[in-house]
Amino acid sequence: MGKVFKYGDNIDTDVIIPARCLNIMDRKELATHCMEDIDKGFAKNVAKGDIIVGGANFGCGSSREHAPMVIKENGVSCVIAASFARIFYRNAINIGMPILECREASECIKAGDEVEVDFETGIITNITRSETYQSQPFPKFIREIMQAGGLMNWIHK
Repeated sequence: MGKVFKYGDNIDTDVIIPARCLNIMDRKELATHCMEDIDKGFAKNVAKGDIIVGGANFGCGSSREHAPMVIKENGVSCVIAASFARIFYRNAINIGMPILECREASECIKAGDEVEVDFETGIITNITRSETYQSQPFPKFIREIMQAGGLMNWIHK
């Protein structure tokens, strides 16, 4: 369960992590710049387990794998969006960053809501509003990749 940080459509990888910061090699320091161009307080206010909810085409733009990495490094437990840019989608799975596509959840969940996600069933529960939304759950092997912490960890197992 986590508190929601809500963003709109077409949140691109330059918004998630600005290109000017990509020369920072330390993951923790790099993560302090996550979302800073649209939400200055994000990195200071996000807590382990919190959730990002976005609109359509979340993660569009360049193919930088830094975008899901800094979200995960900030302790975000899941990103829910109406849709994801395909390269962000794949990069998130590769690093074990849980994501779910659900238009209804994207539209109905508000910033600050408390939300819980069941990855096996794909059920997203908005505790604040007493609502549930159904996303398509990932197949077992993708859930295993995410539980392992990413594709490379899964392969090593």
